[in-house]
Amino acid sequence: MTSVLLVDDQELVRMGLRTLVEATPGLCVAGEAADGIAAVREAARSRPDVVLMDIRMPGIDGLEATRRLLADPDLTGSKVIVLTTFELDEYVFEALRAGASGFLLKNTPPEDLVEAIRTVAQGGALLAPSVTRTLIREFVEQPRGRLTPHPQLGDLTDREREVVGLVGQGLSNQEIAERLVVSPATARTHVSRSMIKLGARDRAQLVVFAYQSGLV
Repeated sequence: MTSVLLVDDQELVRMGLRTLVEATPGLCVAGEAADGIAAVREAARSRPDVVLMDIRMPGIDGLEATRRLLADPDLTGSKVIVLTTFELDEYVFEALRAGASGFLLKNTPPEDLVEAIRTVAQGGALLAPSVTRTLIREFVEQPRGRLTPHPQLGDLTDREREVVGLVGQGLSNQEIAERLVVSPATARTHVSRSMIKLGARDRAQLVVFAYQSGLV
């Protein structure tokens, strides 16, 4: 059973999310919070598998709450999906840099949100297509002097660096395999080894590392 913590300052939104989660086989509600501080406190209590995190809330916002939550060593297994009405560059990148495993808009269809929860709970990562474009634009337009290569970047082989760059472009393991003319299993192995070497929590964080290190 995948437990989900619902964080939003609007009671009506939380009610809708609760109804969706409770009606979905294999999911259950771990708790609710109406602000960032309460979210961190509730996460420490319930240790949810997935947190649906709003951004704009009283007290501390969802970005800071995500940072604090994921910095807790007792919550290393918890994943955060940022769910917001705002598709803004700074929110996208800061959410991922804070450690979020995904960023979805609140107008995401219910079935897609359920699939997102399951994907993240299983260790995957996700970004809405429009958000991926926003992330790419953010880094393409920024001054190259802002690049901050990952300290373990030198531990990657040439092929692993190439694979991380392709992950940063949004390619799936299947697409990477086709691009490099290798088997999907080989592509998956390269991605997994790269994540381990760079200490990436998930694929979303690997995307951030790829951009920060100038591999895209």
